[in-house]
Amino acid sequence: MIYKFKSQATGDLIMLGPQGDQLMQLLGRAPAARGIIEVAAMPAVLAMLEAAIAAESAAKSATGQAARDSGPDDKAAEPAVSLRQRLWPMVDMLRQSHAAGQPVVWGV
Repeated sequence: MIYKFKSQATGDLIMLGPQGDQLMQLLGRAPAARGIIEVAAMPAVLAMLEAAIAAESAAKSATGQAARDSGPDDKAAEPAVSLRQRLWPMVDMLRQSHAAGQPVVWGV
């Protein structure tokens, strides 16, 4: 499934299924073909996404330190795209939509 997030305050944002499902799980929602993020819920949603990004960064720092301590050849595999990079367009969309008082919807 492809997610197409829409808001009247921004352009559309498209995410492939696995990344969209990951976003839904971070928000505590079941992956769904249709949905809405209300303006009133946006500060909480932004806080959840920023907490997930911070947790990944902290884990990456800890893993990086452990890899440096164990030696240069024992490098842990890192994802090609970090969570911060993957979620930045959604964070930006939510901030702009919140400022404009517009909900974010998908599947409609």
